[in-house]
Amino acid sequence: MSARFSLRRIAAVLNKEFIQMRRDRLTFAMIVGIPLMQLLLFGFAINNDPKHLPTAVSISDPGTFANSIVAALRNSSYFDVVEATNSPEVARRLLAEGKVSFVVEIPTNFSRDLVRGANPELLIQADATDPASSSNAVGVLGELTSDALRDDLTGPLAVRAPQPPSFTTVLHRLYNPEIITQYNIVPGLLGVILTMTMVLMTSMALTRERERGTYENLLAMPTRPLEIMIGKIAPNIVVGFIQAALVLLAARLIFGVPMIGSLWLLAAVLIIFIAANLAVGYTFSTIAQSQLQAMQMMVFFLLPSILLSGFAFPFRGMPVWAQWIGEVLPVTHFLRVVRGILLKGNGPLEIWPDVWPLILFLFAAGGLALLRFRRTLD
Repeated sequence: MSARFSLRRIAAVLNKEFIQMRRDRLTFAMIVGIPLMQLLLFGFAINNDPKHLPTAVSISDPGTFANSIVAALRNSSYFDVVEATNSPEVARRLLAEGKVSFVVEIPTNFSRDLVRGANPELLIQADATDPASSSNAVGVLGELTSDALRDDLTGPLAVRAPQPPSFTTVLHRLYNPEIITQYNIVPGLLGVILTMTMVLMTSMALTRERERGTYENLLAMPTRPLEIMIGKIAPNIVVGFIQAALVLLAARLIFGVPMIGSLWLLAAVLIIFIAANLAVGYTFSTIAQSQLQAMQMMVFFLLPSILLSGFAFPFRGMPVWAQWIGEVLPVTHFLRVVRGILLKGNGPLEIWPDVWPLILFLFAAGGLALLRFRRTLD
């Protein structure tokens, strides 16, 4: 062997490495795909100033003033009035279910008290489970409603028009009145941690067998693909519950997160969510040829799960196409469920709109894994 430095030998090694990279198409796709996905998501999908937030209006005193307030909300870029009702209970139920971010309540005798100069109250209720999604909107809400009546308070009523406004805006931040960030982040971490660990563990379920040379023994066993999948997934459900218990215990004892709803209901949803992520990981293990590829696929799944689920950034601040992608991800629905149960005390009826997508995702991912499962080594 020559001791001299040789550019030809370096070129031969480089050529060999490029050939291997070209053959490993999945790794090359991840090298290109992950930076491109980050660029698109951070550049287009992330927005810390969400607008067009769904708003419900409860009108107990219909009339000119109520119409002006509703019109001002509709004309604002921050609010989309999706429901107008005369029942405060209906509006508050929409807020509890997460279908709206704000409820503007125009109380009985609002117009009469305004004309008489009795300084009536305009009640505004905000869903504060995600403080970042509504902070800017709350800042403009009071000024918006006071300006809404400026054109109505003319003529004999002009005396009611000077600033400050002739009514009081009362803001109630529900479910997290002190705007404590941990109340939003810590329950969300439960979904992110389970997504990362569950997908990672099962994404290596079959690739580990291949690399250790035991995959042939697995195929020789008199088992069906469904039985193999259940056998691989079931033990990790227990692991997921242990992780969930640790996170919830820390959330209560260290961060003081309130747990208003039923933990048994949360446990039932946890089974579905954990199984759904395990099915995703098992699907990756039927595609990947090595543990490295399985880990790369996990990262490719984890990034949008963090960025598009409403965990790191306000979900309603994202463009519509990003919200469509986010609605497909199981962690998006689980975050709504866990925050709804812990912070709002939601029951089965309130969380069902986010539970059935988890069940559907579980069956879709499991079915795809069974279709991808190969009974041969090649």
